[in-house]
Amino acid sequence: MPRCVALIPAAGAGSRMGEDRPKQYLRLLGRPLLAWAIEALAAHPRIDAIHLVLAPQDRWFDRFQWSAGTKRLTAARVGGETRAQSVINGLEAIAPEVDSDDWVLVHDAARPCLSAPLLDRLIAAVADDPVGGLLATRVADTLKRGDSDSRVVSTEPRNGLWQAQTPQMFRRALLQRALAQFLPEVATDEARAVEHLGMKPLLVESSAENMKVTVPDDLRLAEAILKSRDQ
Repeated sequence: MPRCVALIPAAGAGSRMGEDRPKQYLRLLGRPLLAWAIEALAAHPRIDAIHLVLAPQDRWFDRFQWSAGTKRLTAARVGGETRAQSVINGLEAIAPEVDSDDWVLVHDAARPCLSAPLLDRLIAAVADDPVGGLLATRVADTLKRGDSDSRVVSTEPRNGLWQAQTPQMFRRALLQRALAQFLPEVATDEARAVEHLGMKPLLVESSAENMKVTVPDDLRLAEAILKSRDQ
C-alpha cells in the first residue's frame, strides 16, 4: 500500500501580519502556529512522516521544542522564493526516501485548525483516486470583481466554484512532474499545477473551520475554533 507523508512549506515571511517574526512562528494559544499544523497531521494513523521546508535563513525553528509523537519529523532549509518553489525543493529533498507512488499531503503551515474528521475524509476519498485531490469548500457568497480603484466591475456567477484549502494530496512523482512543468510563480497551489497537465483533481468537501491565518484577526478566529473543540 502506498504510504502517506506530509509536506509543510514553512518558508514564507507572512509580512501581512506586521509582526517581528514569520507568521508560522506566531503564538496561538501559547504555541507556534506551525505546531498546530504539525500535530494535526501527526495524530493521523495513515501519516508516516512529516517533512518541513524552511527558509535557508530561518532563525526561529531551533528556538522551539517540536514533537510529532511517534511520527518522524524532519526539517530541510531549502525553501524558495515562492510556495511552489518551496514545494518543488521539498519534494526533491524527500525523493530518496519517498517512493514515486507514495502520497504526499501538502499542508499550509498557517492552517492550524485541520480536524481529524476532515483528514479522514480526504485520505479515504483520494486513496484510490487516479489523480489525487484536495480539501475545498463550496463558494456561498456573491462574488464581485473589482478594479484598481476598488469599484465593482462585474458580479461573478458562483455556481460550481470552490475555495481551495489544504492538505492537497497527490502522488510524489506526479506532483513533481506537474510543478516542474508549471511556472512556480503562477502555481498558487498544487492542484493548479496538476490541472495544467490536463488532469482533474478530486474536490473533497471541507469546512470553513479549516481556515488559513493571513491577517491578525484570523488568529483570534483560529483561537476560538480550537478552544471550542475542548468544550
